[in-house]
Amino acid sequence: MKILLSNDDGIHAPGLSALYEAVKDLGDVVVAAPDSQMSAVGHAITISDPIKVAEINRPDGFRGYAIGGTPADCVKLAVEALLESPPDLIISGINLGPNAGISVIYSGTVSAATEGAILGIPSMAVSLCTFKDPLWETSAKAARIVAAHILRHGVPPDTLVNVNVPNCPYDEIRGYAITTMGRSQFKEVFHRRTDPRGNVYYWMDGEMELSPGQSGTDVQALEAGCVSITPLHFDLTHREVLSTFQREWKLER
Repeated sequence: MKILLSNDDGIHAPGLSALYEAVKDLGDVVVAAPDSQMSAVGHAITISDPIKVAEINRPDGFRGYAIGGTPADCVKLAVEALLESPPDLIISGINLGPNAGISVIYSGTVSAATEGAILGIPSMAVSLCTFKDPLWETSAKAARIVAAHILRHGVPPDTLVNVNVPNCPYDEIRGYAITTMGRSQFKEVFHRRTDPRGNVYYWMDGEMELSPGQSGTDVQALEAGCVSITPLHFDLTHREVLSTFQREWKLER
């Protein structure tokens, strides 16, 4: 089996190293990740600048490519140009911070896995739900379990698997939950500041709020101490209103 790892925190991120250690015996593992921090770039791709690539080979066996592009660039370039043959599985992560609810839309971590699914390769994204004091071993163990399952059983076409892991010791995990992507909104706060030269700038902060009246979501599973596993796809058509548009939108030239 050939496994491609990527992320959006950069090739030197500790979460990526933890992921490599967790899955390195499941197959031939190669890394293609951004050479710098690329969080929250979504599914951006580079079309106006050259994409630089540097090979990475560490004494622990970690090998791959540091790429001057976005997470989606990394997967595209690895599959189409750097690898001799497509991988059997793409894993993006382990991200520092959750990618649940509306965060999925902004996430470079999820977008790397989405690109893999677009290319027809079984793909998953893994995120550890904390921004401080990460317990990488918990998310690494969960990632290995899910990855091994996908290698054995596969995933349906046009589907990626989004995994979010609570930041607690693994023996405190209360189970694995198959969930929906929660409908949520990120409530931003923009802090107005002034630099030493008198120029005004803004620093964004905020928190995610889950919409009421939901059940079985990724956010709720995490709050209950479970690993959340959400099947995602990249067809953004709102099918529940499609027939309404077809029936009522009688537009003419």
